[in-house]
Amino acid sequence: MAVRSLISVLIISLFSFTYASDPAPLQDFCVAVKDDEAKVFVNGKICKDPNMVSADDFFFPGLNMPGNTSNPLGSKVTPVNVNQLPGLNTLGISLVRIDYAPYGLNPPHTHPRATEVLVVVEGTLFVGFVTSNPADPNVKNKLFTKTLYPGDVFVFPEGLIHFQFNIGKTDAVVFAGLSSQNPGVITIANAVFGSDPPINLDILTKAFQVDANVIKYLQAQFWWNID
Repeated sequence: MAVRSLISVLIISLFSFTYASDPAPLQDFCVAVKDDEAKVFVNGKICKDPNMVSADDFFFPGLNMPGNTSNPLGSKVTPVNVNQLPGLNTLGISLVRIDYAPYGLNPPHTHPRATEVLVVVEGTLFVGFVTSNPADPNVKNKLFTKTLYPGDVFVFPEGLIHFQFNIGKTDAVVFAGLSSQNPGVITIANAVFGSDPPINLDILTKAFQVDANVIKYLQAQFWWNID
């Protein structure tokens, strides 16, 4: 498990550099200052005084530990982005570990700032993504899916809606690299039906072409975040 995980991280790192989308750094490093300590706002994080930087700024422990999947979705994302690892600031990459209970789901979501490349370490996953709206209004958005096994790699293009579903009877584990220090995540159901304040009922009723009671039911649900 440890050897496979290390290989996975190395592979992901190479892919992440290839697909990096954040601005290139102009110095060796720019260790992030915590938001509550920052005196100015910038597109990203401001830099820590280089004389105050230590090896710990480039270190994150514990990614070998499984996430707690005892929630309604049966999955858990453990992120390692600039908020957990300040040394990632300006480097254009980040990492996640995702754990899935049997039949656990990472629901349809999108990363607005990153391409994601995923490698399966344990288990069997059914994954997929949907294309953006085609130019021809008579053509539907296309769905690409694949069943993945240990050692398989799959890429989700930047900004596109995607998902992962554990179709096996055992736990599943993946590691994924993302081409941004802070890729962001928008879980579709949460954003549409769980926003605060709620989106106007008339808007959602017309958008989804369903009865208003269906929208009211969906808005009344508890929408779970796994990260």
